[in-house]
Amino acid sequence: MPSAQKKPKKLEAHGDVRVDNYFWMNKRDSKPVLDYLKAENAYTKKMLKPTEALQAKLVKEMRKRIKEDESSAPVWHPPYFYYSRYVKGGEYPIVARKKDSLKAKEEILLDGNKLGKGKKYFQLGAAEESFDQTIIGYASDTVGRRFYDLYFKDTKTGKNLKDVIKNTTGNFVWANDNKTVFFVKQDPKTLRANQLFRYELGGKKKPQLVFEEKDETYSLSVEKGRSDSWIFLSSTKRDSSEVRFIDANQPMADWQIFYPRQPDFEYSLDDGGDQFYILTNWKAPNYRVMTSKAEPTAKEKWNELIAHDPKVYIDNLDVYKTHFCIQERANGLTRISVVDRKSNKRRELTFPDPAYVVDLMGLPVYESAVFRFSYSSLNRPPTVFEENFVSAERTVVKEKEVPSYKADNYESKRLWAKANDGTMIPVSVMYKKGLELNGKNPLLLEGYGSYGISSDPDFYRNVISLVDRGFVYAIAHIRGGSEMGREWYEGGRLQRKKNTFTDFINVGELLIKEKYTSKEHLYAWGGSAGGLLMGAIINMRPDLFNGVIAAVPFVDVVTTMLDDTIPLTTSEYREWGDPREKEAYLYMKSYSPYDNVEAKAYPNLMIVSGYHDSQVQYWEPTKWAAKLRDLKIDNHLLLLYTDMGAGHSGASGRFQALNDTAREYAFYLMLEGIKK
Repeated sequence: MPSAQKKPKKLEAHGDVRVDNYFWMNKRDSKPVLDYLKAENAYTKKMLKPTEALQAKLVKEMRKRIKEDESSAPVWHPPYFYYSRYVKGGEYPIVARKKDSLKAKEEILLDGNKLGKGKKYFQLGAAEESFDQTIIGYASDTVGRRFYDLYFKDTKTGKNLKDVIKNTTGNFVWANDNKTVFFVKQDPKTLRANQLFRYELGGKKKPQLVFEEKDETYSLSVEKGRSDSWIFLSSTKRDSSEVRFIDANQPMADWQIFYPRQPDFEYSLDDGGDQFYILTNWKAPNYRVMTSKAEPTAKEKWNELIAHDPKVYIDNLDVYKTHFCIQERANGLTRISVVDRKSNKRRELTFPDPAYVVDLMGLPVYESAVFRFSYSSLNRPPTVFEENFVSAERTVVKEKEVPSYKADNYESKRLWAKANDGTMIPVSVMYKKGLELNGKNPLLLEGYGSYGISSDPDFYRNVISLVDRGFVYAIAHIRGGSEMGREWYEGGRLQRKKNTFTDFINVGELLIKEKYTSKEHLYAWGGSAGGLLMGAIINMRPDLFNGVIAAVPFVDVVTTMLDDTIPLTTSEYREWGDPREKEAYLYMKSYSPYDNVEAKAYPNLMIVSGYHDSQVQYWEPTKWAAKLRDLKIDNHLLLLYTDMGAGHSGASGRFQALNDTAREYAFYLMLEGIKK
């Protein structure tokens, strides 16, 4: 069993002293760090060796549920249909198009398998064609730290241009002159997206810095409007935003601020041609939809289209020439409505199932007569639909094929758990039909609960391997997400962050009470901020779970948030708090998983990390594992696996990633004594 050397380091803030015995692990690429990670990986492999045959079987059956030559729903962008597809055995997508008809000859624009050949890690990022569709720009990351290089390919000759832009965020747009590109770069140390550059293909001039976001709590993103009239540059943080814009036909123009940033004031712009559509929280915690002229406009002159509803959260806006769509959340479920831009008459879409997930997908043509959305549930694979704005005629564009899977063999339910303060927490559950709910079933409970990101009950084909072996699968829609509106997010961040953890515990207790499982068979999984959730719950209620997996877990909250040189720290102040303030520091310290490890019994635990992780530095899970090994008083498993060639998202290939999933599932199955 690995044992880490202790080198006490005192960390002091606000008169409070913490001692970190493993601070030395922060030294990337040092021999002691690499030796320790190697020892942990070897130990994990040794302990999971009895499951190797099972892992191979899991990979095989999960792969069988993948249609290896699957393709995406084609998108019409005249005169081409664009789509991506895979070939049998291929790890990465192929981006292609056909002119005028889907029966026309295919034109391969990008072959991810060729681009990623021979690389330990490869991620194809955004791919965007120029206004005249003669050049395609694309982003790729070959390390896993989300630094993307931009390349440009002539679609007629099939050859790459000499222009290459290194180390960007991967976020870029084209101006309408077919040669000017705007792209965003990040600070090389903090990784905050902070600079917008303009570059003209041909290499005659170096990229020109257009705008730099000086405020360390804001990040930049750039996008082009659907009508091709406007380019928008957004500066955003958790509860404030500011948008600049230019005419897409005038790339050398000065950027105008639509409305200046203010504390606790958020807005975003959508392209409505000669006007802007505004999604804002101005006097509207759950947001409302407004419009203005396509020019800088005082908010007092904005026109309201969709009023604020305290029970309905507006999640997304999708604007076309004659209509616009809104995606909302009500009672924990998603829904879509269509609004006529002239009459403002509204029509809500209806669906047959009691619980489902719908997502607007967006189409590139501003004059489109149809809009597109996907529909799925825990037990039903996604279907892509198009619906006519006027006639409401709905057609199936693409049904996700999942070989050897029958949706009717599985059942999904929605439950409600009571939180400590009486709030009702939605829970989504799926299991195989006919399963006896006797309290003896193993159950995997997942959760996230941060950044306002909702954990929707989407279809996840890999988890079928557990469900088919008798597991119940459940998602806890805890506070910190936006499932029940903006207040749901506010109720699980900053000084109310602990609600996220206690909500998850309350859900686990409900599932035991309702005899879906028991403490001896309850398992949990969470990644990133969900890994923080895992760390917190095993400190608070280690008796409630038999096994937990924390993937790329954010567990050293206080130390990380006190170090503004660590990637993404400053932009996180409005999520977790600013520990330079004593009240925030003490609250963070009270739940930070690393700071609250104690000499007590913990459940079986597997920690998964990525050495090149740019979001959660590898040393956080590594130090946590070392401290747990030193202090815990049980004989339960504690495994740390670090992928030395990947980052925050794990392996990049679609089949490579199955090995990671199989390793995690084998951990749960081994604890249940399931060997086949």
